Amino acid sequence: MKTLYLMRHAKSSWKDNHLMDHERPLKKKGRKDAAGMGGLLSGKKRTPAIIFSSTAERARETAGIVAETSGYIGEVRFDQKLYLAEPETLVAFIHQAPEDVESILLVGHNPGLEALAQVLSGKIVALPAAAIAHFKLPVDHWKDINLATRGELSHLWVPKEK
Repeated sequence: MKTLYLMRHAKSSWKDNHLMDHERPLKKKGRKDAAGMGGLLSGKKRTPAIIFSSTAERARETAGIVAETSGYIGEVRFDQKLYLAEPETLVAFIHQAPEDVESILLVGHNPGLEALAQVLSGKIVALPAAAIAHFKLPVDHWKDINLATRGELSHLWVPKEK
């Protein structure tokens, strides 16, 4: 059994309309929510073994904050392929994960993450900013995951609205 966490990046800023989409940073609320979600993972003893993130600035910031606040001890791995990736691309990316790793956190974007969550669960799953979907997958090897794999959506954590 493998564990997969899908996290949508936290709230980003649209303040500077001259920035390209890939370069948009988090807003203050996004940084706070990312820290809260990292703390949640730590508090539930669910710190992932490895964190992969899109190269978009908002995802990079989210992943970095979550790594810091969750007690993650590894290096966050950034990959351009995760930027606005669709489910097929996300699954292909997961296949490359080291086999000795039991849990992965993917930090990325909608609609691809939300679509993958729906494929894996067989249910409609909404992933608002900074939400984390926790899946238990009935596979022993990451390469065994495909778009027909059905996992258990164990938890869906969403930052508390304040």
